[in-house]
Amino acid sequence: MENIKDISIIKDVNLKNYNTYKIEAKCDYLVDVLSIQGLMDLLAYLKNNNISYMILGNGSNVILDNYFKGVIIKLSGLNYVNISKNIVSVGAGAMMGSLAINTINENLTGLEWAINIPGTIGGSVVNNAGAYNSEMFDNLVSIKVLNKNLEVEEILKENIVYSYRHTNIKDLGFIVLEATFLLDDGDVEYSKEIIKDRCERRKSSQPLDMPSAGSVFRNPEGDFAGRLIEAVGLKGKKVGGAEVSNKHANFIVNTGNATSNDIKNLIKLIKDEVKKEFKIDLVLEQEIIDWK
Repeated sequence: MENIKDISIIKDVNLKNYNTYKIEAKCDYLVDVLSIQGLMDLLAYLKNNNISYMILGNGSNVILDNYFKGVIIKLSGLNYVNISKNIVSVGAGAMMGSLAINTINENLTGLEWAINIPGTIGGSVVNNAGAYNSEMFDNLVSIKVLNKNLEVEEILKENIVYSYRHTNIKDLGFIVLEATFLLDDGDVEYSKEIIKDRCERRKSSQPLDMPSAGSVFRNPEGDFAGRLIEAVGLKGKKVGGAEVSNKHANFIVNTGNATSNDIKNLIKLIKDEVKKEFKIDLVLEQEIIDWK
């Protein structure tokens, strides 16, 4: 693996600073990929040697397990944003906030909602991330992926199965390399006003001062997960170092020493209590990564 070009390797890594919950989790190797060819060569090596691997974006919507015997792959080198008139092509490793700022500065509108999404483009496409009644697939045209045969393939939006916070991309074994969007002409000052409003609303309603991974559950149709959780009296409820935020009940925060088990046990408690009181099965928005 050390002889592969365009990759950077670190051994025996603590992933605490690679997930937004700040959970202590370790892996054998963390490999940062700097090019598509580097990724292809790396994956070929890992598959030939039967080594487990996982692509990790910004770690913003995941609950990591304690230890991964294998390779965690970051696509940080694929962080470009190319803009040609109304067409925007962006690498999977770029951050959503950076994409929003770049497009706004080019007088384009359609991605203002993404300014505070703490994820990468790749992860956001796979999970059809969204906010304020907007989502990735609103302006998506196509994606480039690496398929199971380690071939680069372009897929049009209409050939992807997607819904609220879900796509079939991961089910097909694809790794997102790039996404292309079609945006409308906008107005920089108006877009900045929208962003200012969204940032103020986020600051006033979300526990930004503590580690979390965003909304824990999807909102049930016609209702809000936070309202249901608060209604069953779980606001402020703690399990170990994990706590239901007192600021927003649909956020679990790490009070300092939360483990993945603390968070998973608190999630189960919330689901059980809401089901018992309201006969509603809350659907988890975050992804539990179970490496055992």
